[in-house]
Amino acid sequence: MSLILDHVNYSYGDDTALAVHALKDVNLVIPDGQFIGLIGHTGSGKSTLVQHLNGLLKPTSGAIYYNGEDIHDKDYDKKNLRSKVGLVFQYPEHQLFEIDVFKDVCFGPKNLGLFQKETELRAYAALKQVGIEDEYFYQSPFDLSGGQKRRVAIAGVLAMKPEILVLDEPTAGLDPRGRDEILDQIAKLKEETGITVILVSHSMEDVARYVERIIVMNQGSVLYDDTPREVFQHYRELEQVGLAAPQVTYIMQALAKKGMKVDPAATTIAEAVEEILKAL
Repeated sequence: MSLILDHVNYSYGDDTALAVHALKDVNLVIPDGQFIGLIGHTGSGKSTLVQHLNGLLKPTSGAIYYNGEDIHDKDYDKKNLRSKVGLVFQYPEHQLFEIDVFKDVCFGPKNLGLFQKETELRAYAALKQVGIEDEYFYQSPFDLSGGQKRRVAIAGVLAMKPEILVLDEPTAGLDPRGRDEILDQIAKLKEETGITVILVSHSMEDVARYVERIIVMNQGSVLYDDTPREVFQHYRELEQVGLAAPQVTYIMQALAKKGMKVDPAATTIAEAVEEILKAL
């Protein structure tokens, strides 16, 4: 099972003088079980790309296949697709609306036509997966902290049991502790369930710490698609498109230039510590 983008192009305002070519010949294979980071400066095509993954947008040309089926075929079940490819938008807590947390998380599976018992079991399991304690289940979601609201919103998508979870800037606006709690919870969920996770982020440190593959978007095209170590070796090229490498990478590059025998491609603090201790 996989998600395949085959020569995908997309233009906003096509056939007008104000047309914007947002995606340009994008070819990607997203296999089961990967933790992928999607990065790029504002306007690079990240958000447009993720909205194609569950059919919210239709390519101007090209095709998207999920488990071997073209998702834009006339008879394709888009409702089922959107339960399998769950998209969590930036600031998802703005979409909370029910009178209590549990009812809010029940909303998605209920709309799949499930029986009440199955709906409630899914909601309970999803809230546990994101670390929400029972004492908060029957509180208004609007009484929770920013990080808790974010986790409830993610639980609402998880309750639909997606096979691919797409998170568009899930830590935007959170303090460092809230950001770490959300990302640690997502990493734990990925490890326990084997779900595919696509993380859109502006934080190079977060991407380096959690993901196994990075897709870099620039002006609607895929600039790099590789492991974090390989991608961040191109830090000078990334700077030219408004991005950067993690701060650790710059430190390790500087140490290597000073003659210290360390791997300049280290991207996380743990890797850097190991390299520096070996060199000493």
